[in-house]
Amino acid sequence: MCGRFTNRLSWRELHELMDLSGAPLNLRPRYNVAPGQDVAVVRAAAADRTLAMLRWGLIPSWARDPVIAWKLINARSETAAEKPSFSAAFRHRRCLIPADGFYEWERRGGTRQPWLFGLRDGAPFAFAGLWETWTVPAGAALTGSLAERGPGDAVETCTILTAAANETVAPMHSRMPVILPPDSWDPWLAGEDVPLASCPADDMTAHPVSTLVNRASNEDPRCVEPIAPI
Repeated sequence: MCGRFTNRLSWRELHELMDLSGAPLNLRPRYNVAPGQDVAVVRAAAADRTLAMLRWGLIPSWARDPVIAWKLINARSETAAEKPSFSAAFRHRRCLIPADGFYEWERRGGTRQPWLFGLRDGAPFAFAGLWETWTVPAGAALTGSLAERGPGDAVETCTILTAAANETVAPMHSRMPVILPPDSWDPWLAGEDVPLASCPADDMTAHPVSTLVNRASNEDPRCVEPIAPI
């Protein structure tokens, strides 16, 4: 799965990397992005790519209650095209989610040791994602970041596609986010068939990091600093 990731890129860096159009956004470095938070998402608009901030955790358009989002932070790439929660978005609303690392946890007895995974060359990348628009229904019980929304308001949300883990990630988890190579970005956004496989293990690196990551409210550079293996 993918339950936390990093995106330390500025707007200018994202603009250059992904050839974006539209007004710049004031992006701060993100060291511990968690579900329920707004994340930077790239979508196709006519012949351009634009950046928007969407809530991580997909809420299908037909949902009556937003709590479903916590179950839909990821979508299995093998079945997303058929699943009711994802099928419409898979056909019509695809996106790229920029990142430069993601976390998984190693269970050691009663402790959870986080590891940070990234590309061996240190380059940023893009997860394959889907997005949806949910309209708040009358009588919906909204809390947290949605508490100020009311009936009729539109909430845009997203999910990250996953694939079977490669040999680098597998010791920590059986699934990993789908990292799309740059030559697949446009075909993916256009709705074309592209391989949704795991990134080659030899292209990736991993190192243990502080358990500060275990708490989503911890969001500073210490989250990504390597620590000595335990």
